[in-house]
Amino acid sequence: MDVIDKLRALSRDSRYDLACACGGGREEHRKRGPEGRWLYPVVLPGGGHTVLLKTLISNACSNDCKYCPLRSDADFRRCTLSPEEVAGMFINYLRRGLAFGVFLSSSVMGSPDFTMERINGAARILRRKYGFRGYIHLKVIPGASDAAIEDSLSLASAVSLNIETPGKLHFAALSRKKDWDRDIMRPLVLMGRLTGRGTRFSRVKCTTQFIIGAGDETDLEIMDYVYRLYGGMNFRRVYFSAYQKGSGAPGIPGERRAAADPGQVFLREHRLYQADFLARRYGFKKDEMVFGTDGNLRLDKDPKMAWAEAHPECFPVRLNTSVREELLRVPGLGPETVKLILAARREGKIRRLEDLGCTGKRLRKAEGYLIYE
Repeated sequence: MDVIDKLRALSRDSRYDLACACGGGREEHRKRGPEGRWLYPVVLPGGGHTVLLKTLISNACSNDCKYCPLRSDADFRRCTLSPEEVAGMFINYLRRGLAFGVFLSSSVMGSPDFTMERINGAARILRRKYGFRGYIHLKVIPGASDAAIEDSLSLASAVSLNIETPGKLHFAALSRKKDWDRDIMRPLVLMGRLTGRGTRFSRVKCTTQFIIGAGDETDLEIMDYVYRLYGGMNFRRVYFSAYQKGSGAPGIPGERRAAADPGQVFLREHRLYQADFLARRYGFKKDEMVFGTDGNLRLDKDPKMAWAEAHPECFPVRLNTSVREELLRVPGLGPETVKLILAARREGKIRRLEDLGCTGKRLRKAEGYLIYE
């Protein structure tokens, strides 16, 4: 395979890792670029957006993750790029105005630190040889040493390591080679500590990702870890990737569920993104999330509506006098709409939501929970 063929294959295989962007909104959807490479819009830590070229260094993996199509026992053509090849191809893309940042990841080539040398090496060439000062997102490989992680942080705008599952028990069911405490939690804790406020690497954004539906985890267990990641561990964003039918080893729970209802896991992913948004932007506490007796979010209603129906005592909300936190609990009202409401109230009494530009489903949803006193 020549360099372009390898980059085409590795960019395609990188689509399984969403921890740089995807799922949060229309502006975060990946798309194919020229020659089959994957381009991802990404929200920058300081605001605004850019477009990333996303690729793996290698798809030749020594790990056995049962949910992953790139696992060691899977049968497909393997290939690897050198750090020089990756850097040179990205600079070509940059000069053509097709991508303005890069996300570098890899399957595990023998050992975590051997792989990290290649990922960090490509970033180092971009920074030092080509003088690139733009956005670089680097994947931290499970089990990477402290020194390798610090090296990534010195080169990157953002880093990520996939948490994969909520806890040791679920993790052990999906991999025999990796250890939850050593390979996942230890580096995640270190990444959060090194990027905390006032630290040397505080400018670097940390993200992570759960694999949804491959195992038997519940939404309650996932959200428990989400709150930990945002609270004491300084992570900026959590992503969710629905298990894709046919991509894992035969017999894992995700395959059985996908055969029974292929679309359910994608709806579940969507509900988790909504719950994550309530945690990050609306101020919902962990014990305010509404879960069913099975420990999962309702699929037939979004989490905010489920909370509203469970708390009729909180409604109706007075549009013209209620505080921001109360308005944010109204189904159909988001942070931007509430901001408009608060600004409009300073000019006079609001008599109709339509006057603020609220229309369609959002308006109909909110009307039943508001009064205009």
